[in-house]
Formats: sequence, structure tokens, C-alpha cells
Amino acid sequence: MKKTLSVLAVVAALQACGGSSGSTSTPSAPGSSSTSSSSSSGVMLTLNTREKLGEALFHDVNLSANRSQACATCHVPEHAFADNRTGPDSQVRATSLGDDGVSLGDRNTPTAAYAAFAPEFTTQGNRARLNSEQSDYEGPLGGQFLDGRAAGLADQAKGPPVNPVEMGMEDEASVVERLKENDEYLAAFNFLFGDTVFDDPAATYQAMADAIEAFERTDAFASFDSKYDKSLRGEYTYSPISKAAAGKALFFSQQFTNCATCHQLRPTGQAGETFTGYEYHNIGVPANTASRETSGQDLTFVDHGLLDHPDITASSEEGKFKVPTLRNVAITAPYMHNGVFRELTTVLEFYDHFQPESEHTLNPETGLAWENPEVDANIAEAELLDGRKLSDTDIENLECFLRTLTDERFEHLLPDDGKCDL
Repeated sequence: MKKTLSVLAVVAALQACGGSSGSTSTPSAPGSSSTSSSSSSGVMLTLNTREKLGEALFHDVNLSANRSQACATCHVPEHAFADNRTGPDSQVRATSLGDDGVSLGDRNTPTAAYAAFAPEFTTQGNRARLNSEQSDYEGPLGGQFLDGRAAGLADQAKGPPVNPVEMGMEDEASVVERLKENDEYLAAFNFLFGDTVFDDPAATYQAMADAIEAFERTDAFASFDSKYDKSLRGEYTYSPISKAAAGKALFFSQQFTNCATCHQLRPTGQAGETFTGYEYHNIGVPANTASRETSGQDLTFVDHGLLDHPDITASSEEGKFKVPTLRNVAITAPYMHNGVFRELTTVLEFYDHFQPESEHTLNPETGLAWENPEVDANIAEAELLDGRKLSDTDIENLECFLRTLTDERFEHLLPDDGKCDL
């Protein structure tokens, strides 16, 4: 039986958001009201903004079948809103463990950080590419989840509670009954959404999702205070002889790499860069057979990616997944839509192995040749073949630059390997 990706939470679950890909604003701040008031029911109203209510819901394990899992379980706020839980091998799992303690999804849980900046899903998107020799992009764009099946953050937030391999609730009405157990929720929902909000379970469930979305739009999810951001404000300077500076030059180069083609949204040096253009591509990622063996998934199963979206029917979209943000990428392993790679160096060498005469012909994690793509059609050859082959020094420099995209409060999670002098 096909098991779907465990992507919890409001977008959190990562997948998330509405808004314009060209927006220059940051997610709105939490409600300014900081004092509690009494509701008509006599309950002291502490969840008096949608953001505060959404934060409580995001962390509430009672909204799962066994009361063991919340959005924050798979989108850990202290770990860049990614899932850092480990398996029996003490390695971070490639896919998230469900509320039942047994079920595993087939896709890696993406970070929920910065998800609020993804535009709503469209099948006919277009965007200008920057620092790229490729033509501008036209095609499916934006949305939440790796296949964009949720148009925006609230739609994404509605998925995990009733997903059988995630939070496992029977249906939306069952989730609403859990909400009713909490007097603070009753008071807050009535205050924020009206006295009739509990008259219709569907309306209540939508209100819950709207509140979670409001929380995900706060600066708790998008602080824009990495070393890269600080450098734009004159608060940090890349040493001109540092690896990170060399990697930065490579990343934004039109001639030497293809990074910016898919991972640059705004003109170079402009604030608010999310390091994704929200495009969809098949980059030839192999199946994660080890993960499927662990989960009991049929090894012949094929993840069709974007083709699983209800609005997508063209076979030319098979195997494509949404381009993820690179913010906090150095601390949110494992990588790719199925978590098949554990190290950031592996990802960079994987990209490079498409280049003619690349020196990176072996997967450094296995010592074997790179495995074939799970879906060998619709490979983004034009994008992957752009640029030139990279040396080991180039790869290390790029990794050091990517480490500077880590939010300040997560910098202590960066590898202490002496590779980069930041």
C-alpha cells in the first residue's frame, strides 16, 4: 500500500504557503496584544491572537491519534523546523516516523522555515532566472508539499492530522472533538473566529489551519539573520580569502555553476532571498531503497512526484519535485526528496557528476557508482549540464558558503569539523 510523505504541520510539514514569489516583505509579526483578557465563557483568554493560537496548535500532541505527535514533532523549532529524530542506527531518519510509532513516509520531511514565501501553486507559472544561461522558467510553480498538492500554508496544515502515516486521526471531525477538550481553545476559537465557529466541523478545521498558517508567517520561521543576511546589512564581512567567499562567488556565477538557475529568486545582494525559485524539476535522484526496506515499502514502487498532483496529468511532469530552499541546508540533512543522501558534500558531488569529465563518478557515501534515477524521463539536462565541472576545492568552497545561510540561532548546530573558517 502506498505510503505518503510525512510532512507535518503547517507547511510545516513544510510545505507551505501562500504569497508572491516576488514579495519583499517578511512574514507578519505575531499579534501585538500581550495582555490576557476574560472571555464570555469565563476562561482567561491567553491565546488572543491567531498567531498565539497557531503556536499552541503547532505544538499540541493531542491532535494526533495516540496523542504523541504534533506539527513540531517533525518540524522541530530548535532544529530549523526539520525532523532530526534518529532511527535504530542512530542516524537521522530519511523519512519521518508516524504517531503510531511504526509507519514511515516515503518522502523526507522538508523544513517549515521560510515556507511562507512560496507562492500559491499554479500549473502555469513563470519567473525570470538570474545569473543563469538558461531561459526563463515556465511551468508548474509554488505550492506546499514536495509535489505542490497544497496550494498554500493553510491547505498544507490540514493534511498531516488526518494522514494515516503521520498524525493518524480518523477524520477532520475527530480532530475538532480533540479541540473541544481544551477550554482555552474553545474560548480562543470563539473570540478569534466567531461564536458559530464550532457549529460546523469543516469550518472549525479550517480555522485551525488558518491559525497555524498565521503562526508560520511569524518571524519565528523566517528570521533572515544568517551571516549572508548580515553581510547585506554591513553587519558581517566575508573574508576575501575565505572558502565561503570563494563559494559565494561560485554560487552566484553565471559562467561556472548552475546553482543560481534554480536557487536564486532575487537580484544578487537584495534582501529577502529565499534561495529557491519554487520551480519543479527531475534531477535524476535515485530511489532510496534502504529507506523503503526499513518501512516495508514495495521496492518496485515509483514516486511519480509532481504527476501525483491532482491538477497535473501530463507525463512530461513525472518525477519532478519542488526546488527546496537552501536556507539552513547545512543542518537539515538528510537530503533530496527521499532523504537518500546524508551529507551536503554528497549532494554537491551528485550535481557535479552530470558534468562531462567530472571527477565525481562515485557516491562518496557508498563508494559505488551513482545509482540510476528513480524516474529516468524528464531529466532537467539543460539545467544540470550548465556550468563547468567542479574540483574538490570548489565543492568545499560551495559547502562553506552554504553554511553561511544558517540562521543565527541554529549556528551552534553546524558541523564542528574545522572545514570552514566562518
